[in-house]
Amino acid sequence: MGNSDTKLHFRKAVIQLTTRTQPVEASDDVFWDQFWAESSTAMPDVFALVPAAEIRAVREESPSNLATLCYKRLDEDADDDEARPLAESLLLAIADLLFCPDFTIQSHKKSSPDSAEDIRSIDSCEYIWEAGVGFAQSPPLNYVHDLNRTELLKLLLTCFSEAMYLPPSSDSKTLNPWVSFFCSTENRHALPLFTSLINVVCAYDPVGFGFPYNHLLFSDSREQLVEQSIQILIATLEHEASSASSAALQALDEATASPADEEPEPTGPDNLFVNYLSRIHREEDLSFILKGLARLLNNPLIQTYLPRSTKKIQFHQELLILFWKFCDFNKKFLFFVLKSSDVLDILVPILFYLNDARADQSRVGLMHIGVFILLLLSGERNFGVRLNKPFTHRVPMDIPVFTGTHADLLVVIFHKIITSGHQRLQPLFDCLLTIIVNISPYLKSLSMVAANKLLHLLEAFSTPWFLFSAPQNHHLVFFLLEVYNNIIQYQFDGNFNLVYAIIRKRNVFHQLANLPSDTASIQKALQKKKKSGISRTNSTEKGSMEGSRPAVPAEPGTLKASLEATPGIDKITEKSQVSVDGTMVAVPHSDPPQTPSDRNIGAAASDTESNSERDQEVDHTESEAARSRLSSVSSTAAFSANPDWVSSWKTRLPLQTIMRLLQVLVPQVEKICIDKGLTDESEILNFLQHGTLVGLLPVPHPILIRKYQANAGTAMWFRTYMWGIIYLRNVDPPIWYDTDIRLFEIQRI
Repeated sequence: MGNSDTKLHFRKAVIQLTTRTQPVEASDDVFWDQFWAESSTAMPDVFALVPAAEIRAVREESPSNLATLCYKRLDEDADDDEARPLAESLLLAIADLLFCPDFTIQSHKKSSPDSAEDIRSIDSCEYIWEAGVGFAQSPPLNYVHDLNRTELLKLLLTCFSEAMYLPPSSDSKTLNPWVSFFCSTENRHALPLFTSLINVVCAYDPVGFGFPYNHLLFSDSREQLVEQSIQILIATLEHEASSASSAALQALDEATASPADEEPEPTGPDNLFVNYLSRIHREEDLSFILKGLARLLNNPLIQTYLPRSTKKIQFHQELLILFWKFCDFNKKFLFFVLKSSDVLDILVPILFYLNDARADQSRVGLMHIGVFILLLLSGERNFGVRLNKPFTHRVPMDIPVFTGTHADLLVVIFHKIITSGHQRLQPLFDCLLTIIVNISPYLKSLSMVAANKLLHLLEAFSTPWFLFSAPQNHHLVFFLLEVYNNIIQYQFDGNFNLVYAIIRKRNVFHQLANLPSDTASIQKALQKKKKSGISRTNSTEKGSMEGSRPAVPAEPGTLKASLEATPGIDKITEKSQVSVDGTMVAVPHSDPPQTPSDRNIGAAASDTESNSERDQEVDHTESEAARSRLSSVSSTAAFSANPDWVSSWKTRLPLQTIMRLLQVLVPQVEKICIDKGLTDESEILNFLQHGTLVGLLPVPHPILIRKYQANAGTAMWFRTYMWGIIYLRNVDPPIWYDTDIRLFEIQRI
């Protein structure tokens, strides 16, 4: 407040309010005017002078006084307010204040008592906060306006947080009534506010002109506004899955959509924020959004020679949720993202976050949202094609330095997650391998590093004791074999590194083909894992990228929000077959052995991987370490492998193409080595590079793509994750601390 006397008077008023058990008449202006007699309002002071416990006591013991307090600070139009529920009046008042001249927007008229603009009559579409979608003018930055907007958005977010106090439910028709009303036609500011929020977020540049340490010298009021804007957007962009999806497709099919700067007819979802988002279609608007999100997602990857000289944002999880919602609700945006290599500006930061968070249990949600986004993108052919672009960035990731493409980067990091991530990531293995399967028909040339890592995964997943330990473990082998088959059949010419790796590891395929299925062999294999006691160390690979640091577990005491379980890969994907002309044809749902379902499996291998120069002794040690890693987590209660079960899937292993390749190429490679006395693998690679298998392989199989399919289970997971992030990111003041949160639990690592 302005001074100590003012604070004292305000505190006395609060005490009077909290101690009066009888209703105070609304006409008692002497009493009520105490709360806003002074115009200065410092938010930290307000929270200090009005403890949460006292407000809750008023709510329980004298709700009429609390209601009167709220009404007295709203519009003076009593008839309108009394006709509405208090919640609606509060939301409409907040919406008006977000476009209040000289409070949250710059008035277009000279400020004077006689010429002040009426908050009820202004056209808020003329006062959008930032240039961008549907608005060309960029108003000058105003520190006070940004602070006022931020506090109002915090209040709005608090109103929307009813979802936190409801238990998890898979009923997608249960919508938040606060959000539903605020995003309805009752709110005349819905379009300009939605546009303002989008533009503020996507226009924000935390680096600015790039002066070193500028974030330490100058305060940035815009950053807090951007954070709150993102949280409001992700909280309001909710829907019934069917209605929003149909609206997105309808907007995509329309030959002439309504322009983004004109309010469209409210067809489709009743939620106008979802409606407006689904109808953004102009290329300049889509480009503005994509470049803005990519700039912010890439901010933590920026490296400079001066330590800590560049500002690093902390709201990347909210950004990923927002990007997901854009892709989900606006198919034109999804196709625009995939139309050029700009999609790689989204891919690289996601892979960075996945690699960085893989050992941190408090960031399991971040791992899931990143993988879900890549699963969604991988369902489109263009994504696989774009991954062939060479990777030349300088990114601080603790992965081996390699020369290759963005596809190589993806494979290397996925391998890292599987082999050195914590065990709570095991449910993601299906998704990780599904992504690689989806992109595999389009990968023109894998590097030797990536090829060896793909083969190392098969080595780990195909050991007999692992295959016999749980009812679904063999599905991981099916995925990997599908990857190899896709590349051999459709991209053989450029993938001599992978072909060479397959030849080197041919024993793995022969062992799979000859996997014993009798009872004695099954029991013997299961006994081997009990004897395996080699410990696994989280070693750092040599030659990691410049500026990298190893992934580390969460600090003891770190808070995290619990998450709902995610459905199995067969529940969140839909199979489509790629026809000759490139179009997708849906495949009727079935449950073949290749389709994995929910399970709890272990990570696959140690941190050390084989490469073409290591000897068999190192490979043997590596496999033992992998078996040790898997032994503690792969068993499933009340499951016992038997010969019939093993035979049911062993006979369906898609080994024909690989075996034919080995049958043709192995004798040729061996003959060259003997005839020429070759010991250098580069000569062998040169031979494979110029070789061909045309006419020698089986007829190419159809390309099968598993596209992400929205469902109630993932919708519930997203709701839990989103509100958990919002809870943990709003601790000053601690709005929801010590309240009866039911959507999730706050846990300490």
